[in-house]
Amino acid sequence: MASGYCFIAFIIFIYQISEQRNLSSIPGDDNLQSMLVGTVMRKIKSRTWKKQRYFKLQEDCMTIWYKSKKAVSVSDVEAVREGHQSEVLLSIADEFPADRCFTLVFRGRRGNLDLVAESAEEARSWIQGMRKLIENLENMGEREKWIGDWFKKADKNNDGRMNFKEVRDLLKMMNVDMNEHHAHRLFTMADKSQSGTLEDDEFVLFYKMLTQREDVLRVFQDYSSDGQKLSQTDLEDFLREEQLEGDDVQQHAKQLIERYEPSDTAKLLNAMTFDGFLMYLGSAEGSIFNPRRRGVFQDMSQPLCHYFISSSHNTYLMEDQLRGQSSMEGYIRALNRGCRCVEVDCWDGANGEPIVYHGHTFTSKILFKDVVNALGNYAFKVSEYPVILSIENHCSVEQQRVMARHLTHILGDKLLKSALGGKAPIRLPSPEDLKGKILLKAKKIGGLEETFNGMVEDSLTVEVSDEDDTKSKQRLSKELSDCVVYCKSVHFNSFKHSRIHSKFYEVFSFTEPKARKHLREAEFVLHNSRHLTRVYPSGFRTDSSNFNPQEMWNVGCQIVALNFQTAGEGMDLNDGLFRQNGSCGYILKPDFMTQAEKKFDPEMAQQRDGYQPLVLTIQVISGQQLPKVNIKEGSIVDPLVRVEIHGVPMDQAKQETRYIDNNGFNPVWYDTLRFNIHTPELAMVRFVVEDYDKTSKNDFIGQYTLPFSCIQQGKPSDLSVANYNSLS
Repeated sequence: MASGYCFIAFIIFIYQISEQRNLSSIPGDDNLQSMLVGTVMRKIKSRTWKKQRYFKLQEDCMTIWYKSKKAVSVSDVEAVREGHQSEVLLSIADEFPADRCFTLVFRGRRGNLDLVAESAEEARSWIQGMRKLIENLENMGEREKWIGDWFKKADKNNDGRMNFKEVRDLLKMMNVDMNEHHAHRLFTMADKSQSGTLEDDEFVLFYKMLTQREDVLRVFQDYSSDGQKLSQTDLEDFLREEQLEGDDVQQHAKQLIERYEPSDTAKLLNAMTFDGFLMYLGSAEGSIFNPRRRGVFQDMSQPLCHYFISSSHNTYLMEDQLRGQSSMEGYIRALNRGCRCVEVDCWDGANGEPIVYHGHTFTSKILFKDVVNALGNYAFKVSEYPVILSIENHCSVEQQRVMARHLTHILGDKLLKSALGGKAPIRLPSPEDLKGKILLKAKKIGGLEETFNGMVEDSLTVEVSDEDDTKSKQRLSKELSDCVVYCKSVHFNSFKHSRIHSKFYEVFSFTEPKARKHLREAEFVLHNSRHLTRVYPSGFRTDSSNFNPQEMWNVGCQIVALNFQTAGEGMDLNDGLFRQNGSCGYILKPDFMTQAEKKFDPEMAQQRDGYQPLVLTIQVISGQQLPKVNIKEGSIVDPLVRVEIHGVPMDQAKQETRYIDNNGFNPVWYDTLRFNIHTPELAMVRFVVEDYDKTSKNDFIGQYTLPFSCIQQGKPSDLSVANYNSLS
């Protein structure tokens, strides 16, 4: 394989600070002006807890204050939802109309903030104003997002200035163990007004001196003709020699200058300053992830069984499997992460309304119709490709009919109903065929209608297998059965006898332990080239932990269902795999897993046709402003980077850099790690940053995971971080 190379700046968790933009100066924005004045709204926690609070946007346009100086940071708000789009607001829908209600959704695990304005006009003003602030933060970039927070933390007396003591405190907060003499020298250099304090531009200057990137400056100066800037010709040389771009380099250089250069003067000269170069390297185009693989680039017209499908287990749960909260939020968050297969456990509820919860446990309950509403609203916000709704049906016939009615009325044309007319299809449909469609996977009467000679009763008692694989008798309603497109196969005996002519609505379903028993069967991969297989966590994982999905992907299992609410290695790998192809939730499997004649065995990867192993070389250069993980006063991070390869058994490997003592601010490693990759098509690369501790387990700081196939290659030089070559 011919190698290509490109320069990649692998920067771990960069939090850079620049001059703060005064958002309140945006002219003509009545919504922001209204928020600056403030308004009284009701904060809703439950149907019985409704308190009036005065909400006001601060002058920095980064913070919203309310009762007792409680604050909401705009940078923590991920989205604003209008109307009754939470369980809490749905519970008071009969009291407050939807046009007065909205929800602030926060990043991470922080609970939502549900609000009711005094009028529809006030609600609309806050909704539009918040969206404007979020949009501005996204446009500002990382440098401008963080200056306000750092400045406020350092400015203890709130006078808009920082004396040297405040700067020293700031350095500790920023994880910097810096020589005090050196820090004072930088402080004095930045204090142009000689006032003994830093403000505004002086603070920005101090920060720039503090965060000087020597590693990037070196390559910048290598290509700069005058040492001050990159002319367009200089930038073209960089793109050609380091990035190995051969297609229209001149046009690309112009685009980069226009896109990333902050100086209008430099733009007029068709040049890029060092700040512009930093912005370019820190952008998606300078990322280790190949930008050409961010959008949908794969063939989406193949049968569904040819794709890995992003899938969630017990999607309604926000916490553990025994006492955790059930919430519509679980579906919204999963769908917004590109999940294409969600799960619902349905049981009989009060007043004839089916409910969703983890049966026979103390998890809370939500209405089935609310879940369907969330599905209808969010199924295709992120991806236009089909969503599989996997239903565990424990309801009576009467409430199954209610379920069918909700599915039909709420989802309308989005719901794809079974319409085979008793005929087995020629092949599984493709994601392209099913755009915008929701497919129901559940228990189904009989199978093909011809089983009953065309005569199907309103309900039928059938033997079904629940998720715990116990056999039971249950009556099913025809109305709900008619909505079902996929059902769990009850005909499975062994992979050697799995039927080629299987009906298209059959899905083979295994618990994690049962699937693991089949991993060494060569027929498993062949089976998964023709049929859909779902694997879900063991019932013993009551803490909502996850198994490693890689071993299931290695044998071609398409629907590997994980607990999306639980962070960790499993979800890191899942997020990494589905980061590509437009984050659409469907990833085309390698052809040796879809073509029966290829006979791929992950245990013997070197025996497959087209076997071509590669060498992956990664140079870990530096990190910037790694967050503290130890709350102990005065503690400083001792960071190390571990690179893990996840793939077929031959490819499982991990290596670490040395740790850097007492430097979480700008650690520099220049450590090189090498791996042999035998099946690159299935390999995942995971970067993990930890705080080294010789007496106990290292503390986790952060991670980044991506498919090996999505890595941009880098020229093997002092500044490259990733390249790969054919392994001889």
